[in-house]
Amino acid sequence: MSHPLMTQRRPTLLIVGCGDVGLRVLKLLRGRWTVWALTSSPGRLPALRAAGAVPLLGNLDDPRTLGRLGGLAERVLHLAPPPGTGHTDPRTAHLLRALARGGRTSRLVYGSTTGVYGDCGGEAVDETRAVNPATDRARRRVDAEARLQHFGRHSGCHVTILRIPGIYALDREGGDPRERVRRGTPALQAAEDVYTNHIHADDLARACVRALMAGLPQRVVNVCDDTDLRMGDYFDLVADLWHLPHPPRISRATALATLPPMMMSFMSESRRLSNVRMKRELGTVLRYPTVREGLAVASG
Repeated sequence: MSHPLMTQRRPTLLIVGCGDVGLRVLKLLRGRWTVWALTSSPGRLPALRAAGAVPLLGNLDDPRTLGRLGGLAERVLHLAPPPGTGHTDPRTAHLLRALARGGRTSRLVYGSTTGVYGDCGGEAVDETRAVNPATDRARRRVDAEARLQHFGRHSGCHVTILRIPGIYALDREGGDPRERVRRGTPALQAAEDVYTNHIHADDLARACVRALMAGLPQRVVNVCDDTDLRMGDYFDLVADLWHLPHPPRISRATALATLPPMMMSFMSESRRLSNVRMKRELGTVLRYPTVREGLAVASG
């Protein structure tokens, strides 16, 4: 007769949208969980396999390619972004229909954005605040969140929505703040600057794992560190750590006239996020409590 510990199954997970954060999650779970990773790119199959996942080809824009997904895993980590246009997220709709057909998913964690809150005038923001998206990008996320919560209520699946701010890490493509400082991209003058929020990519990966294990049903959780800085002060800190020139400061009027709309959207929303739920409910312990720790480790 087999010993009970010898026959205990590994947890099963499907990662949808296995980019930088998904790969960091894989690193945390490797050898302990059975993980499938969905990709629409055949060229990514070897990298996913090397990272410890069983790669699957499928495209969230083509529901016909998603037939197998529903029966694979008890847990799903959904990190795929919505399409780049429109007010809705058909990709999430296609995924949820595939999962519903399989009926196996008991926990689903979704990586959303704190942009769903809109501009909060620098106020403290917890998860009870009503969403107020100001951009189509954020409206697509609100649509995805609503679809996921509906799925959770009607299927019995525990859905945890992680609202994520700016993700940084010096080894993350597009997540190295030194790039912006070196380009000399301006920041707003202090009187008009906005509060921004941050999370190190490694801490985000650990929060994803905690949510997959302990997330409460139909729950929203802000995932951010303890940093309390305005955007310009953040980039000044980056500059000081690497002995770079401080970004030039400009007025909001000048910024509106000279900076791209996407950049201005981030410079037009100010909020200070609460991470109490992340710490108390998920039990996430930050390795990098503020950006100073997260950046100083590498700069030292």
